[in-house]
Amino acid sequence: MSDTTITPDTPAAPSSPKREFRSLYAIDDLTRKRNAAERRFKAYGIGAILIGLFFLAVLAYSIIKEGIPAFTRTIVEVEFALTQEQFDAAEKELFKTKAYENFFIGALKTQLDESGMDVPFDEAAIERLVGKTGGTIREFFKSNPDQLGKPVEFELAASSRVDGYRNGRVTRETITDSRFLQKSDLDIVDALVEAEVIKTVFNWNFITGADSGVDNPGGAGIGASVVGSFFMMLVVLALSLPIGVAASIYLEEFAPQNRFTDLIEVNISNLAAVPSIVFGILGLAVFIQFMHLPQSAPLVGGLVLTLMTLPTIIISTRASLKAVPPSIRDAALGIGASKMQATFHHVLPLAMPGILTGTILGLAQALGETAPLLLIGMVGFVARGYPDGFIAGFTEPNSAMPAQIYTWAARADFAFYEKAWGGIIVLLVFLLTMNIIAIILRRRFERRW
Repeated sequence: MSDTTITPDTPAAPSSPKREFRSLYAIDDLTRKRNAAERRFKAYGIGAILIGLFFLAVLAYSIIKEGIPAFTRTIVEVEFALTQEQFDAAEKELFKTKAYENFFIGALKTQLDESGMDVPFDEAAIERLVGKTGGTIREFFKSNPDQLGKPVEFELAASSRVDGYRNGRVTRETITDSRFLQKSDLDIVDALVEAEVIKTVFNWNFITGADSGVDNPGGAGIGASVVGSFFMMLVVLALSLPIGVAASIYLEEFAPQNRFTDLIEVNISNLAAVPSIVFGILGLAVFIQFMHLPQSAPLVGGLVLTLMTLPTIIISTRASLKAVPPSIRDAALGIGASKMQATFHHVLPLAMPGILTGTILGLAQALGETAPLLLIGMVGFVARGYPDGFIAGFTEPNSAMPAQIYTWAARADFAFYEKAWGGIIVLLVFLLTMNIIAIILRRRFERRW
């Protein structure tokens, strides 16, 4: 007999509900929404960049389009010889410059006749096209008597209206008869252009010359203002770099952490956000009214811009010092170096690329400032020439590039408006150059930890 027992059939236990397993690669609704939000944010970022690039391109196009005419000028090229007898006769005349103008007009007519062109014009038309030429010709032959009797080629600047007609600023539809230019004069201009008497050449005087006053936009140049900005930047560099770096090293490496140093740090951060015109008011009150330094001098401008630049240099220098790993300091102190030696022999050389970059960027910011210069008179002064010497470059009244641009933009003649745009191009070239130098220095000496 078997021990196996037979149990009666019992109903099976109810099975648990079937669990649904999803693949890790399946995208649920929440993940889909999150991915869509990320795509939208990426699209917003790309759109913002494209909009910024679009406006940057529009700005660059506008500056180049409006400023290029400042780098060209229209000249009237006439060659003629003045004999000794003509020179002596002109010097005996009561109106000497008028006699020389007649010589010029006669030579111009002769040159047109030789080219086979019959162009009717009178003396008044020539004055509207070229201006008073007698004084220029007289001064040349008085300064160069050895040129009497020899053919001399004169390149006389045409009037601003003629120059505007050549570069498209003045058209036959927009011009109105005035004492500066008449519609009939445009026929003379076209004939002179065909005879190659009127030409468009590169305007070196704009780069090397000085301001010519409100009546001569064609002779205005930015060269003297570039020199003024150069002397101002020398003052800023000589003062802001040592003072800013010394203050940064003390605050970052040696100063105790207390309320006094916290107050100094807060004030430095606040000074970096102060409007630049406030520094101009401070410079007017302290350097001119109290210390009686010469008004409109690059020395005063440099002192004012130094005050404005110091917070920027201090903040960037402290950031460069903080970027040096603490292990460098600990290693130097561990082998017996003093705090001073660890700072100046190890930390400062490693932080120097960032310090130089911050300094150059601070100088670039100071180079483009106009508001502080308004208060110390550098906008009201018209620089008609270069300084007489190196010391005079600091102490004699002069202008600066942003101040000169502001002055040209405020004048009524549209030709000065073109000069202002051209000055902006020159200023941007300097700023871009300084920024490129900062990038090169940072890439060249940068250490990655």
